Amino acid sequence: MRLPISLKIFSITTALLVLMVVVTWLSVLNFRQLNNQVRALSDWYLPLQQQVASVEILIRQQIVHMERVMAGMEVARPDPEFLAAESNGFDMRGVNADQIVDSSLRMLGEAEAQKDLKLDRVTLAVLGKQLPAIQTARQHFHMTFRLFQIEAQEGTPRSQKIVRETLLREKDTVDIEIGKTIDILNRLTQDTAIQAKKEEKRATTLNWIVTAIATALGLIFAGFVTRSLVDPVKRLVGGTRAVEAGDLDVEILVRTHDELATLATSFNHMVVGLREKERIRDTFGQYVDPRIVKSLLENRIPAERGERQVMTVFFSDLQDFTRLCEGLTPDAAVRFLNRYFSLMSEVIRTRQGIVDKYIGDSVMAFWGPPFTDAADHATLCCLAALEQMARMEAFRAWLPEMFGVSQGLPVVNVRMGIASGEVTVGNIGSETSRGYTVIGDTVNLASRLEQANKFYGTRILVNEATRTLAGDTLAFREIDSLRVAGKLEPVRVYELLGIAAELSESDWQRVQTYEAGLARYRAQDWDGAESAFRECLTIESKDQPSQVMLERIAAFRQAPPEAGWDGVWVALSK
Repeated sequence: MRLPISLKIFSITTALLVLMVVVTWLSVLNFRQLNNQVRALSDWYLPLQQQVASVEILIRQQIVHMERVMAGMEVARPDPEFLAAESNGFDMRGVNADQIVDSSLRMLGEAEAQKDLKLDRVTLAVLGKQLPAIQTARQHFHMTFRLFQIEAQEGTPRSQKIVRETLLREKDTVDIEIGKTIDILNRLTQDTAIQAKKEEKRATTLNWIVTAIATALGLIFAGFVTRSLVDPVKRLVGGTRAVEAGDLDVEILVRTHDELATLATSFNHMVVGLREKERIRDTFGQYVDPRIVKSLLENRIPAERGERQVMTVFFSDLQDFTRLCEGLTPDAAVRFLNRYFSLMSEVIRTRQGIVDKYIGDSVMAFWGPPFTDAADHATLCCLAALEQMARMEAFRAWLPEMFGVSQGLPVVNVRMGIASGEVTVGNIGSETSRGYTVIGDTVNLASRLEQANKFYGTRILVNEATRTLAGDTLAFREIDSLRVAGKLEPVRVYELLGIAAELSESDWQRVQTYEAGLARYRAQDWDGAESAFRECLTIESKDQPSQVMLERIAAFRQAPPEAGWDGVWVALSK
């Protein structure tokens, strides 16, 4: 089909709208008839019936007043006031009845004038003649009652009897006329109600029929839409899901000649572009962290500007690697480093870190937004450092395979420095070569802390910000206050010991004893400090920081520090 989608949709929508208009028009016609019957009932027939009922009630009340008067006259001593009140009530009910009949006649006249409403005009004409008959019969009854009152006072018994019989006949005549009128109105309302029910049933049946026809046509249109529109869309959705799942070999074929075919062609071109990007990502992902490559390809990293972020920076370095390399061939050195870097970088990436660069045998990495949650970067970096230390055992176990000997193997150890703080992050470099990296004092501090492990005999040193951000999940020991090369402000240095829950009781005792000795050392209480550090060596004989502090105390006893000494050790070398 060569029709564009817009014309297809417009045609289907127009057809459905026509069906809706037809259904609505038929519904309006049916319910107009029903509304006509309901209006006739509510606006005319029922009000007329109510008025005639009121007339009947008033005439019944007149009859009651008449009977009370007749009974009052037959007593031995009639009560004039009672008879006058009942006579007056009789007159008032008669006047009210005539007024209601007149109102009913006016209502009939108004009904006759209705041109937009279908009424039973024949029955209304009959009713128009019957209402005056009620009025005439009631007036005759009224006059006969007055004549009876006169005869009761002035006439003979014979004349009274004649008038009494006439009065009763007139009463019966009024009853008959009212009964005729009520019968007419009852038949009128019943016939109208029956007709309204028929109209309702007919309208409902017709609406269901039309709805069924519209549904059938709608299903036909739906099948048409499914065949010509939805199926290609389903293929596009399936292709999209396949691409989302990582299948970049998908290709969509749409045989229509509309916009869907154009969309399918564009989709296929897009998949080709994604395959090319994936190839680029896989290739450069070996040189740059895949997340950085992805962000660069998606333009989520600004190319020309940097930003300030609080991050955690990591440096590691192999101990005595230069001396180690002297005994290795170039191929062996490369294989050694590649194996080492593979183990270390795998841990870093698993813990959401970014490997920034390899410098000789050193590794620089960082953790922070947008690749790591702002609340977790310090913890993740410390966990990665501990895991790297654990993997060094596997690395040492591989060395005999690499060297081909099992004896005389070099001792391979690693030192790590971690610092958290504000850094500048962005694409830094020349117009032809750039790298996504971090710079600033925090980076320099992490490097200095890695190097500070040399003279403290430690493996992992962190700054105070890292210790604070990492929280109590990890175990740390404050080692010293240090003023590193290139910085005036002293830095509190902490040793990362491991997971807090996994530390032994003796290790916790060593931490507390060392920190107590450090406090005495800063207060220049050399004896107390020496005692605490020697106790640490008793707990752990290889505790190098305690040995370093004992050597310092011995030096300070020979040459005490200057007045105002703040307990900060100055690192004279980088």
